[in-house]
Amino acid sequence: MWAPQIDFSVLRRELDLPGEFPAEVIAEAERAAAGTPAGVDRTEVPFVTIDPAGSQDLDQAMHLSRRDGGGYRVRYAIADVASFVRPGGAVEAESWVRGQTVYLPDGRIPLHPPVLSEGAVSLFADVERAAVVWTIDLDADGVTTATHLERARVRSRAKLDYPSVQRELAGGNPSELVVLLAEIGTLLARRAAERGAVNLPLPAQEVERDGDGWRLVLRAPLPVEEHNAQISLLTGMAAARIMLDGGVGMLRTMPAPKPEAVAKLRAAAEPLGVHWPAGATVGAVVASVDPGSPRGAAFLDQAAELLRGAGYTAFGGSAGPVPEETGHGGVGAPYAHVTAPLRRLADRYVTETCLALYENRPVPRWALDALPRLPKQMSTTDRLASAADRGAIDLAEAVLLHVRVGESFDVAVLDREEASGKRPAGGTVALDDPAVRARCVGDLPLGGRVQARLAVADPATRTVRFERV
Repeated sequence: MWAPQIDFSVLRRELDLPGEFPAEVIAEAERAAAGTPAGVDRTEVPFVTIDPAGSQDLDQAMHLSRRDGGGYRVRYAIADVASFVRPGGAVEAESWVRGQTVYLPDGRIPLHPPVLSEGAVSLFADVERAAVVWTIDLDADGVTTATHLERARVRSRAKLDYPSVQRELAGGNPSELVVLLAEIGTLLARRAAERGAVNLPLPAQEVERDGDGWRLVLRAPLPVEEHNAQISLLTGMAAARIMLDGGVGMLRTMPAPKPEAVAKLRAAAEPLGVHWPAGATVGAVVASVDPGSPRGAAFLDQAAELLRGAGYTAFGGSAGPVPEETGHGGVGAPYAHVTAPLRRLADRYVTETCLALYENRPVPRWALDALPRLPKQMSTTDRLASAADRGAIDLAEAVLLHVRVGESFDVAVLDREEASGKRPAGGTVALDDPAVRARCVGDLPLGGRVQARLAVADPATRTVRFERV
């Protein structure tokens, strides 16, 4: 397969993404990086990090163990960014401009200067680091029985990555940590499905290096990634509970799936060959589907319509009272972002709020004043990050295919639309290689495979369109 060179700088200019950090921000970050970690000494706990291979901004480290008498103890150390960012300083001001780390195939636009995010704050192995440690006890059924929160000094023992941990799990002789990660992750996922959570295991389109050029791949999440995500969700739900009990904080919210949307998905299940047992939740049905089959992929594409309207809801102080709707439809419970402070602005303030509430002291004024402003900034930068990601994929799709206009491809139909006004009937189709998702015009069988001719592939407009043969 042809691996062309692609210039992604057009997206940086088009989206007005930040460039280098201002000199005063770098200088302040370098001074902060020279500081000494504070907090309770927890360096005896053998934490490890598990991240994508090559990651340098390590937000989380974990330690899992069994409790005497049954159940589990989850320790989750989160990089203590707030200890290195001075309220009212240059680094904090710049972080509000950026909002979150934005990822492009040829590099990322970080939230914090690398001297912090890839240096003094990142939870590298074999060095002492500042962290906020969540200790969450679970019973044998995965129910949270106790939560403890503290600032601490930690020392990770190893920098692991998802592929190697997955190989270890499949190899027949995994470590106790890997066994527990799979055991706890599976238990928490089952509880999530029972409470109505909806997790879409959709393969992700990614643009990756191929020699001097680029290629598109479709990458399904590894099981250990899903297990790791359950630990993060567990922590986010614990944070939400602390803030709701304290009457101040910020949640990540999403409306529960509407009954009519669930009914529409249920109606699509039978023709797509998806079994929906009586009484089964949406989450349980979704979890049973094979995303690698055309019909399964089409069903999951339909299920994605249930997860709309995600936002941020602040409350307490000038942000107003606790809202009536506090849940997250995808999680099936109240939930907050606290586990990625190196990459998301809000996590720093939410974590500080949780610490204050847990320790029964006033929330620091700098955090309290930020809460009402955070939802707008996070929503704005969410859209920006999403536009960068989608733009990079659209550009790669158009560049990879523009020399193949006129060719016919075997494609799977993920979505279909009836004709409306001047818009002809059509839908979304998927190619196997390259891993392209694009609009196709014509009468399309949902979940089926058809022949489609490539009509348009224009890198200038980042447009790809097919026509059914």
